[in-house]
Amino acid sequence: MRSAGIAVVAALWLVAACGGDEPRRTAQPAQYGYAVVNTYPHDPQAFTQGLIYRDGFLFESSGLYGSSSLRRVRLETGEVVAEHRVPEQYFAEGLADWGGRLIQLTWQSGRGFVYDIETFDLLHTFEYPGDGWGLTHDGARLILSDGTSSLRLLDPATYEETGRLQVLDGGAPVSGLNELEFVKGDIYANVWPTEEIVIIEPSGKVKGRVSLKGLLGAAEGAAPGNLPNGIAYDSGGDRLFVTGKLWPSLFEIRLRPRADQAP
Repeated sequence: MRSAGIAVVAALWLVAACGGDEPRRTAQPAQYGYAVVNTYPHDPQAFTQGLIYRDGFLFESSGLYGSSSLRRVRLETGEVVAEHRVPEQYFAEGLADWGGRLIQLTWQSGRGFVYDIETFDLLHTFEYPGDGWGLTHDGARLILSDGTSSLRLLDPATYEETGRLQVLDGGAPVSGLNELEFVKGDIYANVWPTEEIVIIEPSGKVKGRVSLKGLLGAAEGAAPGNLPNGIAYDSGGDRLFVTGKLWPSLFEIRLRPRADQAP
């Protein structure tokens, strides 16, 4: 009887471990398209690498060697109302705000710049290893992308790395993570070189994919390779903004489930 009892317990454990009668399945990310809510002018000379919305303005990091800059932009008109030119040896990348400061990455120089958010005065610089691509924060940590499938977590006071978050979709790493924005508890990331945004849970799991295909057509002047890059969120107005490298327009969009999404 004892051996039979052990067999029954073992069988029950196997059923529980498999989630009942069927093997456990990995949930697939939700698939989204978009609806355009508003369209705004955007400087077609801005090679957008970082974008945030704060205090009624867009703040933008524009890249390329010799023409990188930090900008304050009026949303409604696209007017650049303040600009700081980055030294020509640096290729500006991701941008985030923290405690009255703006933090700007550079691509392969391993140097970040920290500015006063009001005056754009350079307060100090900091160093980090490897590439800098996108930057955001979750209210406690800075989150840095470097083009791989791993997000670095940084102390916002010291800029020292405190950990890493591996981004996975169904167990597979998602590389090419670029511009970042923290939206309602999740990380939104442009995926280079695609027209997709992935929505990442705090665990690193991809919970959604957003196709921006067709958002800016050839008729509007987007050259090949000028992909979507730039995500900003207005938490007060619950508005999501996206643009791209050298795009003449910036869009407020609303996500909507794709009609071809599997049930």
